[in-house]
Amino acid sequence: MIDTFVKFLTYEKRASPHTITSYHTDLLQFHAFLKHHAPGLPTEKADHQEIRAWIVDLANKQNTARSINRKISTLRSYYKFLQQREYIKQNPTHKVRALKANYPLPHFVQNNDLFELLEQCKFTKDFPGYRDRLILELFYGAGIRLSELINLETDLVNLSDATLKVRGKGAKERIIPFPKSIATLIEHYVKAKCEFFAGDSNSHFLLVTNKGDQLYPMMVYRTVRKYLDQYTTIDKRSPHVMRHTFATHLLDNGADLHAIKDLLGHATLAATQVYTHNSTEQLKKIFKQAHPKA
Repeated sequence: MIDTFVKFLTYEKRASPHTITSYHTDLLQFHAFLKHHAPGLPTEKADHQEIRAWIVDLANKQNTARSINRKISTLRSYYKFLQQREYIKQNPTHKVRALKANYPLPHFVQNNDLFELLEQCKFTKDFPGYRDRLILELFYGAGIRLSELINLETDLVNLSDATLKVRGKGAKERIIPFPKSIATLIEHYVKAKCEFFAGDSNSHFLLVTNKGDQLYPMMVYRTVRKYLDQYTTIDKRSPHVMRHTFATHLLDNGADLHAIKDLLGHATLAATQVYTHNSTEQLKKIFKQAHPKA
C-alpha cells in the first residue's frame, strides 16, 4: 500500500520530489519498525498503539520533537488516503497527538548586510556573474522557494508587469511581483546567456548552469553561501534564509500578514505567523535601546 500511496502523491497530488522522498522514507521507517516489533502486521492494519510505540521508539533514539511531528504528519496523510479509498474504516492517527516542540525563530539577514551585498558586491559582468546576482535577487525580491527558483521557466517571467508565475507545493500556481530593478537584471542576464551559449541554449528554464543544464540544489546552496559568507555572520546561510529575510523585511515595513502568506505560497496563516516573532524581537531590541527605563 505504501507504493500505491507514493504513486498517488506523484501523479494525482503532484507533490514535489522532496515531499515524495520524505513521505516514502518515513513510511518505510514505520514499516521496518512494525516488521521488528509486530511481525506480519502490514502498515494498513496498524492501530494507534503501534503508532504510539513507534513515536516512543523515535524519541528514545534522540529524534527531535519537530522531526517526530513530521513523521506523524506523514502517517496522518497516509491513513487519510487509505480511509478515503476505503482500505480502512477508521484512521488510527485520530488518537495520536503531536509532541510539543520549540520551533526556532527563522534566521534572516539584517537590512544593512543585505543591501551591502546586493549593492557593493562586485559581481562579474558576464553570464555567471549575472546569474549569481539574479539567484540572490530573486530569493530576496520575490521570496520564492529553492524548488521554485530551479524550475522557473523563462516564459513564465513577465518583464513588463514585473511578475513571475511559479508552481509551489501541491502544484499550486501563484503570481509573484518583483522589483523593477530585477526586470533590468533579467534583461542583462538573458543577453549574457545568449552570448555565452552563442544562441545555442535550448533550455526552457530561466537559470542554467555553465553547461546549459537546469540548476541543481547544491549549486544554488553553494552560490548563496559564497556571497552571504562575505557580508553576514549569521549561523545559517542558505536559500531559505533569503526567503525568511524577504518575509521578515516585509513585515518589519508594515506589510499585511495575509499578503505575506499569499506571496510566500503558504497554505495557512499559521505557517506565516512565525515571522511575527522576529518582528517582536526587533521591537524589544529597539525598546531597550531607546526607552530611558528599559
